[in-house]
Formats: sequence, structure tokens, C-alpha cells
Amino acid sequence: MAAAGEFTYVYILQSETDPQHFYTGVTADLRARLARHNSGAVAHTARWRPWRIKTYVALSDAARAAELEKYLKSASGRAFATKRL
Repeated sequence: MAAAGEFTYVYILQSETDPQHFYTGVTADLRARLARHNSGAVAHTARWRPWRIKTYVALSDAARAAELEKYLKSASGRAFATKRL
């Protein structure tokens, strides 16, 4: 099991200006990453800010977190997230 602060987070953001728009990502520092998205520092998400966290998962294995992010960005992963998360 990972020690405190050693988790990797897979997250789904929802735009507050366009609630039908979502973004999925992975980070070691969820609060800092959300602040970057909301400040406009991330070009891919700047247009739909501000963002709020819709859901997140903390994993102790960074490789598995990357796999989960990749899955959630696939067509079947997006369908799963829409229906279940």
C-alpha cells in the first residue's frame, strides 16, 4: 500500500459553463492540477473553464492509473463513465 501522498489520481472534470463537456486526466497532485485547469494554463481545457471534479480514483500504482485513464478516454470507457460515474 502506498504511503500518504504517494497516490496517482485519475479524474474526470465537468465544465461548469457547459455541463455536457467532460475531461479525463491523471495526476499526482489533484488540487494543483484542478487549479491549472481553472487558471487556463491547460490549453485543451481553457475554453470550458471553470471546471469541477466530477469523480476521481486514487491508485497506489501509477502504471495502473495510466491504464485506467486510457480506458476512460476510449469509447467504451466514456460510455461506462457516463452511465456509472
